[in-house]
Amino acid sequence: MITCDSLVYQPFQPAGDALACDGVSIESIVEHAGTPTYIYSARAIRESYRAIDQAFASYPHAIHYALKANSTLALVRLLRQLGSRADANSGGEIRVAERAGFSARDIVFTGVGKTRDELEYAVAQGVGTINAESAGELDRIATIARAQGRIARVALRVNPDIDAKSHPNISTGLKTNKFGVPLQDARAIYAARRDVPGLQFAGVHIHIGSQITTLEPLRRAAAALVSLALELRDDGVALEHVDLGGGLGIAYEGRPIIDPVDYAGAVIPELTRIGLPVVLEPGRAVVGYSGALVARIVDTKCFPDGRRFAVLDAGMGELIRPALYGSFHRILPVVPRPGAQQAWDVVGPICESSDVFARDRVLPPLQVDDLVAILDAGAYGSVMGSNYNRHLLPAEVLVDEGQWTIIRRRQTLEDVLALES
Repeated sequence: MITCDSLVYQPFQPAGDALACDGVSIESIVEHAGTPTYIYSARAIRESYRAIDQAFASYPHAIHYALKANSTLALVRLLRQLGSRADANSGGEIRVAERAGFSARDIVFTGVGKTRDELEYAVAQGVGTINAESAGELDRIATIARAQGRIARVALRVNPDIDAKSHPNISTGLKTNKFGVPLQDARAIYAARRDVPGLQFAGVHIHIGSQITTLEPLRRAAAALVSLALELRDDGVALEHVDLGGGLGIAYEGRPIIDPVDYAGAVIPELTRIGLPVVLEPGRAVVGYSGALVARIVDTKCFPDGRRFAVLDAGMGELIRPALYGSFHRILPVVPRPGAQQAWDVVGPICESSDVFARDRVLPPLQVDDLVAILDAGAYGSVMGSNYNRHLLPAEVLVDEGQWTIIRRRQTLEDVLALES
């Protein structure tokens, strides 16, 4: 087990009196890029990816980075350079992966509601595997493949009814969730379609949730997947891989979290029962620590009961996780002021009472125009952004080896209104 301040590389650290990203001054970045801005560390992404890759070095594996965590083009290109493959959850993510340089064969296409247009594109491109969500989707894929004169490589996603012990909104492996088919139905679905023209069963897929912080659900999922694969082998289905999905959590609150080595140690003994290569689809565990949302304080308030508010120029439109999940993110002043620490509610400018990053967070004195960094925001931050209240999407910056580059310019109102008439 690890904590966010132990073995995990932390890119946002003080340099002198101010916070920096890999030694590069955050103040100097936002002086040019403005606020709010996402800042990412290339080094943090490299180290997190390599930690997972090395943990599974003793077993045949392929890492397919889950673009749903963060699909900013420059970051996806960085992962491809590291040797990653891609996990796409939509036709749009397939196209981003292709734009980043991935070949279609290196893309796994997952997603609970694939449209006909998306399936037709995926089959035509020849993506590596389509992780089908149902028997009906398998039949639609077969029809599309035959119409195109192609053979689609597929895997069926199974739902093992395993509680990932994560937030209910990101649990995907329970029988009450919308994902996959019941584990007990999978064998019959494979058997009924084993010889259907247009389909080639390349694997079997499972993914029980996100932000998983204990090993037992992951071990149980691997055991269920391998047991099914062994049954399919007995039935004559020539699988090429098993797909464990993703789900590794990060230490948002500093509590112990699963180390990739512990994860590998829990699932590899199960995998050796089948001996097939394993597909892994990490997202948050690769990019989560790498990013911070830097915002400026635009107002402060103190109510009669003593409650203090620091209002930022970023809100739930830039980082929705706290409003959506009640999630915790560390918050640090970029240049801490001297004085006694006090409890603050750190909030955004959106006209919603849920637009809150933290309540009763103990921080140094805060004033208007101070900068704050909301940490561990590399995953499910910018990718979930919105234009609510007509706020514009922030700029994004990548720091790499002492240099920084704007990898996504700040959105303008003209960009938004160009879609309207």
